[in-house]
Amino acid sequence: MINLLYTELLKLKRSKMFLISVLGAAVAPFMVVVASYIYMKTEDSHQIITFPELFSETNLYTVLLIGVPLYGVVSAYLFNREYLEDTLKNLLTIPVSRISLIMSKLIILFMWIMFLTFVAWGLTLFLGVLGQFQGLSPLLIVKSLGNFMTGGLLLFILSTPIVLVAVVMKNYVPTIIFTIVITLINVMSGNSEHRGLFPWAAAGDIANDTLQPTYPAEVSYIAIFATFIIGLIATIVYFKKVDIH
Repeated sequence: MINLLYTELLKLKRSKMFLISVLGAAVAPFMVVVASYIYMKTEDSHQIITFPELFSETNLYTVLLIGVPLYGVVSAYLFNREYLEDTLKNLLTIPVSRISLIMSKLIILFMWIMFLTFVAWGLTLFLGVLGQFQGLSPLLIVKSLGNFMTGGLLLFILSTPIVLVAVVMKNYVPTIIFTIVITLINVMSGNSEHRGLFPWAAAGDIANDTLQPTYPAEVSYIAIFATFIIGLIATIVYFKKVDIH
């Protein structure tokens, strides 16, 4: 397992995808902070947008809009690279457990998602300080970081169905389409009191402490973890049984 993790990290180090993903993670902070700064300076000079609003809006965009397709592309890259380069069959000729291979990639995916989430949080903080927004405090820094990390963790948990699509279809396009559909549902359910039933929308509410009281919080958590378990089991079962040509 350690050797597999080390190999994955080496492949990631030589890849341009890591830098591209960092740029993708920077979209939400730039969009929210810059738009807020321009609005205060040009549209309404009396309107004060504070750090809590910056963190909340950036986290919302990251979890509901940008995170799903971005982390979906990352998932597809991690799990499709050997298929596309036709190296998976060579990798499996050495004594490597298929489950260990899946788990090593999931660990790398977790680390990658959490790093990108931290980038989004750190960039929001940096740009907010640069723009001299008000309301920053040590307590807010800790709380906002916790909210961002919660969002990142939940998106990782919800990545297993996306990984399943990537492994089954062996192509980026179906994975991207799947993540776009999820994002569209997030958008359409944005004002619905029933959005806590949809795992990805519920993740956004949990990460921002805005979970709707329509259903008990346990319902949303069950939906999220059921999605994780079903996706994980299906991925492992399929990958163990599929023939690698």
